Amino acid sequence: MFRGTQSLHEWARFDFFLILIALALVAYGLILIHSGSAVSGGSFTFSFQSPVVRQGIFAIGSVVVMILLSRIDYHALLHYAWWIYGLSIMSLVLLLIVGQTDFGSTRWFDLGIFQLQPSEFTKVSLILVLARFISNSGGDAKNLRTLLLTLFLTLPFLFLVFIQPDLGTSLIFISIWIGMVLVAGVTRRHLIILATFFIALIPFIWTFGVEDYQIERISVVLNAEEDPLDSGYNPIQAQIAIGSGGLLGKGLFEGEQTQLNFLKVPTKDFIFSVLGEELGFVGAILLLGLFLLLIWRGLRAAQFAGDTSGQLLAAGFVTMILFQVFINVSVNLGIFPVTGLPLPFVSAGGSSLLTLFVTLGILESIVIHHRAYRQN
Repeated sequence: MFRGTQSLHEWARFDFFLILIALALVAYGLILIHSGSAVSGGSFTFSFQSPVVRQGIFAIGSVVVMILLSRIDYHALLHYAWWIYGLSIMSLVLLLIVGQTDFGSTRWFDLGIFQLQPSEFTKVSLILVLARFISNSGGDAKNLRTLLLTLFLTLPFLFLVFIQPDLGTSLIFISIWIGMVLVAGVTRRHLIILATFFIALIPFIWTFGVEDYQIERISVVLNAEEDPLDSGYNPIQAQIAIGSGGLLGKGLFEGEQTQLNFLKVPTKDFIFSVLGEELGFVGAILLLGLFLLLIWRGLRAAQFAGDTSGQLLAAGFVTMILFQVFINVSVNLGIFPVTGLPLPFVSAGGSSLLTLFVTLGILESIVIHHRAYRQN
């Protein structure tokens, strides 16, 4: 009887609004994926080969995982953070040995019916281990030793993903680290010292760590017309698509850039361009409004958290989603190099979608269980 009453109280604290926002984003994505894949997939069919059906199945499974995680006290996950961290590093090392290579990058395990991208899940792993380490080290990053150790914890992920190569996800790891140490109260002096050191390393990273095609993508941001048929092709077509959409767009399935296959990877990296062309400025503002609401509910979870670890977890997840949205939209607008990062909840991709709902499950756990830790 007591357990049933406790369960009802937990459900009463469940943030249904957060989930409704996420599901609205998924629905938005399903519509755009259908439009973006119609040129190659033809009319809609209930087949696993359909990207819409696959994304829908991944969404259902991800929601189930989210609900299960929300029932688990997030401190139980933090208890296993080091194990999860170690397994994540092993998965990235294994990926370099037996992973599938596409377009010069080794980012996926080919599991037959779908591809698994371990770097997506390592984002959650990094947030978990940083939250546990900082909370166990006094609850802040004001001490230089603590700050440096958090950076050292981030570097294995950063290096193993960067050499895949995957510059976009590497940037997300950096943003997660910056966001979490800022919330943990890093001093301005220490941050300036590390920033100066990083700036000094840029020439060496540029010379020895950046691939030729990545240099081309960076130069394309300055002048896409210098290589309009190769590295500049996708940015040019994306800008044409968004610019031609106007205020209200051309209508679903009516965008020339999308339907005539000028826009490449329209269901993943450049799905925002499909949105801009077919639903226009109003459609884009509605989508970004949903993201703002999602960020707000994530920050609300951080405020509700009864301890430092819960606040850091929520801050890490919010940072991860916020910067991924920023980078993806910036790529589509032609003001950031092409990175291959999906638009959260919207772009097609099972690994990304599952990871995002895992983060929502942990955010829900923070909201549900926060009172117990405020009372201690």
